This record gives sequence, C-alpha cells and structure tokens, in this order.
Amino acid sequence: MRDPYLIKSVTHAARLMAAFQSSGEVLSQHELVKRTQLSRGIVFRLLYTLQREGAIEKVGADQYRLLYRRAGRKKWKIGYGSPGVDTLFIRQVTESIRAAVEASEEIELLMLDHRYKTDLSVRHAEQFIRERVDLVIEYQIDEHAGALTGEKYRAANIPVIAINNPIPGATYFGGNNYAAGLIGGRYLGRWARREWQGEVDEIVMLELARAGTVPKSRLTGMVAGIREALGNGADRVPVTYLDGDGQLEPSWRVVRKHIKANGSRRTLIGAMNDNSALGALRAYAEAGKQDLCGLMGLGGAPEARRELRRPKTRLIGSVAYFPEKYGEGVIRLALNILERRFVPPAVFIEHRLLTPRNVDYIYPNDALMCFPVEP
Repeated sequence: MRDPYLIKSVTHAARLMAAFQSSGEVLSQHELVKRTQLSRGIVFRLLYTLQREGAIEKVGADQYRLLYRRAGRKKWKIGYGSPGVDTLFIRQVTESIRAAVEASEEIELLMLDHRYKTDLSVRHAEQFIRERVDLVIEYQIDEHAGALTGEKYRAANIPVIAINNPIPGATYFGGNNYAAGLIGGRYLGRWARREWQGEVDEIVMLELARAGTVPKSRLTGMVAGIREALGNGADRVPVTYLDGDGQLEPSWRVVRKHIKANGSRRTLIGAMNDNSALGALRAYAEAGKQDLCGLMGLGGAPEARRELRRPKTRLIGSVAYFPEKYGEGVIRLALNILERRFVPPAVFIEHRLLTPRNVDYIYPNDALMCFPVEP
C-alpha cells in the first residue's frame, strides 16, 4: 500500500546522497545509477538540483562529491574472519579490505585469523557474536567450518558475506568458479593442441577437498574447457583428482608421488589455486620432467605472476581474481546490506586470463613489489 505522506523525490534524493560512502568520495553518474538502482534520468535531475542547492559539488566532467555528512551517525562494527594463511593472494585481499574500511570512515573493523582451523573458526564466530558486530565478512576455506559458523550467525541474526567460498545463508562475493575454470581450461587445451598436437596422456586436477563441491566447480569448468579445446577424442583422456589442500607443500608432495607412480606422460594440470599449481610445477622441475606438463592456475596471485615472467615457464596461465580490488567491492556490499538496500545473493568479480604475453600489460607495476624474477 502506498504511503500517502511519503514524498518520493525526497526519498530518491536521500538514497542518492547515501550512496556516497565516505567524505571526499568522488563518484560518476554511472556509479551513482549502479549504487542507487535509480534510472539515469532521475539521477541526472537529482544531481542537477542538489548541485544548485549546494549539497553536491561537481568536481569534473562527470564527477560528483557530497558536501556534507549526516551528523552523529554511529560506526558499523564489522567482523572479518581471515584465513590467516600467509599467501600474497590472501594478504592482498585482507589489505584491500583494511584500506576500504579506512576510506569509508563509517566502519570499525574487528579482524580475527582462524588459520584454517575449524575449532578456532567457531570460537571466533562466538567472539564476533559477543562483540555484537553488525555484520561478518568470512573468508572461510573449510566447508564444514563454514556451515558451523554460518548457523551461529543465523541464530544471532547477523548478516554474513562469504568471500570466495560459499557459506549457507551468506551473501557470496568472489569468483565465478565454473566460468573461471572454463576460461583457463580452454586456453590450456589450445596450448596442448599447438605444442603437443593435442596428444595428451592425462589430465590432473589439484583440488581442495575440504572446500566442498561449489569451489570444486572451478576444476569441473577447467576439465570441460580442456576437452572442448582438444576436440575429438578428448573424452578418452583420463582425469585424475589429487588433493593438494590448496597449498604449495601438500600439492608438491602429492604430485611428486603421482609422477613416480605414473612415469613419463604428457599431462595437463589444473589447480584449485596458484599455490597448488606452483607446488605441482616444483614437483615436475625436481623430477626433470618439466617438458611433460602444462599447468593452469587460478587466482592471478603475485607468486604466479612472477612465475609467468620466467623464461620457458610451464605455467601456461592463471585466471586472475584481482585480490587487490576485493576490499572496495566487499565493503560497498556490506554497507548496502547494513543500510537495507537491495543486494543480489552473489556478487561475482570480473576474471581475466594472465599469460606470459600479457602479464606485464595487466600488472605493469609488479616490478615495484619486493620479488625479483629469478632466471
């Protein structure tokens, strides 16, 4: 039923002004349309009016800034459950979230590292609940731990954003798993057709079993992409799944054992993430059988980008997830949830394939990071 006392134009103006998430934030008309879900025409007229009335400042050809903030607004308290594993990918996700929190000026962040441990994840969930956080961001690797913590948050009526790995009842933010795998698989299959004339003896997929079935769809997509690119006869190439636990050392050990058991075979390897891909690459290098493998990673982590720059690397590519950009999107999503705006059940990041040919173009500033490329 329509509220007879509601002035719709004022509601629209309030929504547009609330879209500015920090003092000094500059937004384009296109960005304001996306954030408010208002039509382009309404946003244009609101900007024109609010600019005339001194509430909004135009600072460029299509750039606008809010000139005041609502007084007395309390800060939202957000909990962040970090995996606490020291990879550059996870570190960049965490650093980008911290930077976005600092820029927002509306959030107090409480961060706890669960270090891949289920019992610690549960204790941290209980601590977030005791702290009465308004929302939780969970970067949870283990499917079982995610289910346990998700149920606790549901009972406490605390909304959750799940990064990269789904949690029951949470809004998902991260990669489109099957699509990312398909991108990498197609490229890897085309590489095998070019370099090996399509003669592949085996496909190996390095999984992270405890992450569950949804993240595993990365590998399902990769196998589908490889077979599509190889064409006729690809269905007869056997597929072996090995559990590398998403980490370099376990992946190196399990692939080293597989090489010893299976001898010299031309093998295409897809990995749940770049750490696993690099562990497999290390195993092949130690066995002196680099020429018998072609690998595809997922994530576009700095370690993988460094490897892509090595001459004659057998890491054929990595599908980038751009962890350095997660923070802005995650915090925007969090504020939309807290301010009761419409949010979709899943927000996917944009993927892009990194190869030795384009890595310098997509990441031109990697040379400023503290890792030289070894010969």
